[in-house]
Amino acid sequence: MDVINLHRDAREPITCIDMHTTGEPTRIVIKGYPDLSGTLLQQKRQAKSQHDHIRKRLMLEPAGHADMYGAILRPRTELTETGDAHIGVLFTHNEGYSTMCGHATIALGRFLVDTHDVSVFPQRNEIKCDPATKTATLNLHAPCGLVVVTVPVTDDLSRSDPSRPVSFICVPSFATGQDIAIEIPPGDRWPELQDRDHVKVGFCYGGAFTCLVSAKELGFNDGLRPPVRHEALNTATRKLKAIVNSDPRYQKYMKHPEEDDLSSLYTVMVQDKSIGRVLSGAEGAETGLCYFADQQIDRSPTGSAVAARIAFAVATGKLKMGQSWTYHTLVSNAKEGKGGFVGTAVEEVPELYLKESMLSTPIRVRVEGHAYYVGSHVFISEPEDPYGEGGFLFDRL
Repeated sequence: MDVINLHRDAREPITCIDMHTTGEPTRIVIKGYPDLSGTLLQQKRQAKSQHDHIRKRLMLEPAGHADMYGAILRPRTELTETGDAHIGVLFTHNEGYSTMCGHATIALGRFLVDTHDVSVFPQRNEIKCDPATKTATLNLHAPCGLVVVTVPVTDDLSRSDPSRPVSFICVPSFATGQDIAIEIPPGDRWPELQDRDHVKVGFCYGGAFTCLVSAKELGFNDGLRPPVRHEALNTATRKLKAIVNSDPRYQKYMKHPEEDDLSSLYTVMVQDKSIGRVLSGAEGAETGLCYFADQQIDRSPTGSAVAARIAFAVATGKLKMGQSWTYHTLVSNAKEGKGGFVGTAVEEVPELYLKESMLSTPIRVRVEGHAYYVGSHVFISEPEDPYGEGGFLFDRL
């Protein structure tokens, strides 16, 4: 049944490919999105001011859900014009637009190698494959900067190989704070804090700013071992994030050295370093539960936060350059470790070091994981439909 022909008056049919990375969705918009102009950050602002109804239609109910995630391909950016990037992307979620997304980058790596449609990916034929390593390398322009993605390919070099992990080299990542005491006002304290008036956290950046806090520090003495108390953790992390974002004392830990658009807290990562299977080549493992945007929970280990956590571990002396660590979620732990990410500290970036705001020299981190296809869709919105254009979230009604 051809839905578009049946509903010729439907608004802006949007074609998407759905993928997942450790269960975390990526809805890739490949056709039907309006053209945008300017730099990629200008396109991000334009998407928000002029076309946000499309984000809401694809991310929110009834077409999506509270934890849906998306990627809008941008064939033309300032870096594609200079030849530094093959394609750009805007990342979307339940609240708006993010500056970096590792799980979506892993999914995009596979899709951009697999598509041979130059109307979707004009520079597809510029992608080079190495027959010796059977990998393809592409340069992705994310809002936070250039990300280099390495995709394993089949023997004939024509498509991605899902049996091997995709990896990417993230933008320079760094730590900005360790053991920072966040004061919790009396009216904002959650029951698990008991008589405590603060929690200690760390701050780091891997394309977006992350606040690191252990589950036990939040008052959850059982950590992230099942059964996890999701409702209580949601309350604690929501309050913590709101306090950090609103209190001027903590803004210095989320200051990007180059772009104000990147200077805000995106993620609260709850950590439990006592659980998680060590994957091949890694020194150890831990588990995290990531709350981002409007309390979305990332099913994947969160690629930007993996880069940030590796940078934090190096800055605080827990890891050395060249070493790797495994990061898990509740999802990968439930599948005997399958779907965990491995992060590796690969290179220092001394020219970006700011002594007054960073704990140590920024580094580049390699993050690797697996992504898989789920399906394809053409989304429409009939003019008579009161819910299709703006969408809704049931628990926000």
